[in-house]
Amino acid sequence: MIRAVIAGTGGYLPARSLTNDELAAEFNLDTSDAWISERTGIRRRHMAAPGESTADMATAACRAALAQAGAEASEVDAIILATATPDSAFPSTATRVQEKLGVTRGFSFDISAACTGFIYAVGVADSMIRAGNCRNVLVVGAEAFTRILDWTDRGTCVLFGDGAGAVLLRAEDAGCAPNPRGILSTHLHSDGRHGDILQVEGGLVRMAGREVFRHAVSKLASAVDEALAANGLAKSDVQWLVPHQANLRIIDAMGRKLGLPPERVVVTVDRHANTSAASIPLALAEAVRDGRIKAGDMVLMEAIGGGLTWGAALARF
Repeated sequence: MIRAVIAGTGGYLPARSLTNDELAAEFNLDTSDAWISERTGIRRRHMAAPGESTADMATAACRAALAQAGAEASEVDAIILATATPDSAFPSTATRVQEKLGVTRGFSFDISAACTGFIYAVGVADSMIRAGNCRNVLVVGAEAFTRILDWTDRGTCVLFGDGAGAVLLRAEDAGCAPNPRGILSTHLHSDGRHGDILQVEGGLVRMAGREVFRHAVSKLASAVDEALAANGLAKSDVQWLVPHQANLRIIDAMGRKLGLPPERVVVTVDRHANTSAASIPLALAEAVRDGRIKAGDMVLMEAIGGGLTWGAALARF
């Protein structure tokens, strides 16, 4: 039985970091650190430098994931890049990353599923590896979200940041192992009837925050239950929750649903803000790098984004 194992993780954040107060001062926003942090948990975010592209950030994250896996770019069969902020309509940002990494074989493409993009990309890569089409796939989430924000909309512009995260998924024969490593399952959903509550209109992000929050809690809970049921697992079998980093209240609600103590929920929203498709792989890379997530741990990842899209993935490290 072939499984897609997370062989390496990597993340990249732009050098520039702005606190809530610094953001309010620079963009003349009628808001404050207290207002933002109490409602969202966000205290700062990173912003890409002028000329720093989504592909640049994605490439840095990919290099880190390859290094951790002890792999070379020449081993990569495919690059699947989730982003809502591609550098161009075409060529895809993934092909730009392919060129920057020096990968001259295989294939690459972008996925557009907003904040759920990384979960979608993991699902696609996992299916390709199980089918025998690839052995090493770079799955990336990368966003330059601050470039599509309306800086007069204080309810939305304070929520997002820039960055990139990546994992190298590698085919591994699980044999008859009772608890094999790798992606156990992914569960992907969308409902276009709610597309207008979180969308890009006229080149800028528009969001009905209360409506998004209402859908987030119920839909994420449903996806989590689906993932556990599909694998015959109980909530107590999950060691770590690595959620999409949109809002601390949503993150806390999902942690309570799983019965996980706060120290078992990976949180970066306070420092990264919402980096959309990059948020889960960035948080995952941080928790692997600092030693929190260890071999054998069961990790649950979940996200919701514009579309509406939502989903969950279970993986054993």
